[in-house]
Amino acid sequence: MEKISVLLFDIGGVLVENTGYDALNALLPQALSDAAIREKWLRSAAVREFELGRISPSVFARRFIAEWRINLSEDRFLEEFYGWPKAFYEGAACLLAGLRENYRICCLSNSNELHWKKFNGFSGLFDIAFSSHLLQQIKPDQDIYRNVIRQLDVKPQHICFFDDSLSNVIAARQIGMSAFCVNGFQQLKASLQGQGLLK
Repeated sequence: MEKISVLLFDIGGVLVENTGYDALNALLPQALSDAAIREKWLRSAAVREFELGRISPSVFARRFIAEWRINLSEDRFLEEFYGWPKAFYEGAACLLAGLRENYRICCLSNSNELHWKKFNGFSGLFDIAFSSHLLQQIKPDQDIYRNVIRQLDVKPQHICFFDDSLSNVIAARQIGMSAFCVNGFQQLKASLQGQGLLK
């Protein structure tokens, strides 16, 4: 592995506890398997448009409710949706602070205006915080990785990326990054240690 100078993290399911899939499953007329609901989420037209910053929260709610056949008002759904990402895993903020002593620390998240505001744009935790709704590009489309590499002004081989979606990890590897699929904070720490990035 090339000498790493940038650590790039997904947010939900990696640094922040995200209850979205379980909460969404409870709203569906018929529950789906974990794999099925993740796949449907990734293919959702409403989710993609919202995470690209192309539609407002109210339009997103209306389209999502229709697409997923959810029996909630738009306002009630948005209240539920806002609460899906909870808080940073215990120790995550401290881990980032320690890693910043040796690396540039950045995030790359498929996010939206509601969740980004909830966490105040993650200001102060990262050297640069990248979100799909601000870039108007989305993982795993390769354009978003090229844009991030350009803004970081480093070779992709000098970036190590961590995400809980295998498709996002595969896309990052195709661009030339070192990339690892991790589910939750404990797997993240183990992966960092395994790569010799966590002292």
